[in-house]
Amino acid sequence: MAALQWLFTAHFTIGTQTVLWREVIGNVFGLLSALGGMRRRVWAWPVGIVGNVLLFTVFLGAVFGSPTPENLLGQAGRQIMFIVVSIYGWYRWKHRADSGAAAVEPRWAGWRTRIVLAVALVGGTAILTPIFRLLGSYEPVWSDAWVFVGSLLATYGMAKGWVEFWLIWVAVDVVGVPLLIGAGYYASAFMYIFYGVFTLVGFFVWARARRNLTIAALLTESLSPRDQVA
Repeated sequence: MAALQWLFTAHFTIGTQTVLWREVIGNVFGLLSALGGMRRRVWAWPVGIVGNVLLFTVFLGAVFGSPTPENLLGQAGRQIMFIVVSIYGWYRWKHRADSGAAAVEPRWAGWRTRIVLAVALVGGTAILTPIFRLLGSYEPVWSDAWVFVGSLLATYGMAKGWVEFWLIWVAVDVVGVPLLIGAGYYASAFMYIFYGVFTLVGFFVWARARRNLTIAALLTESLSPRDQVA
């Protein structure tokens, strides 16, 4: 109980700003999850869930009595969404790993899926913006909605193994950084900046992995039956 109480009350100050340690710890777990995702490790999913639980309490500042009282409903809601989709991704990757296959094989989503993702991102943002505004989310509300919808699509894309999911994260980070700074969540804003760079690296890592898998498949197909026996 003492550890739990410390977790909910511990903080430090930077200038005039108060930063919760659980915001920092939650983002560290998120970073570790992203690292595990880039390396295609199953443990990335449960580690990410721990961070999601912590950050949920952070972004509902008015509910949990945080020093930053602004409620970011999109940010808080996406933590719940993360947990749900992460359970799906965890099961999907673990099922493949238990069967002896790679946890996930990166693949390109294709143009049709990319168009669907783009429409879903813009359309979902337009639909959720007035809802979040009625619920009292922080302005500009469209940014909060964009972050929520983009996070949902990126997490689902990671579970499916689409290389493009990394680029969706970039789009989330570009909008999320100024939103978090404006709302006073400086630790998360700093981590979003770092994530932005990290997700670009992740994109190229997965793209290279996809290329290597394609080359290996082509080489296998090019072998004649005689070569395969030899």
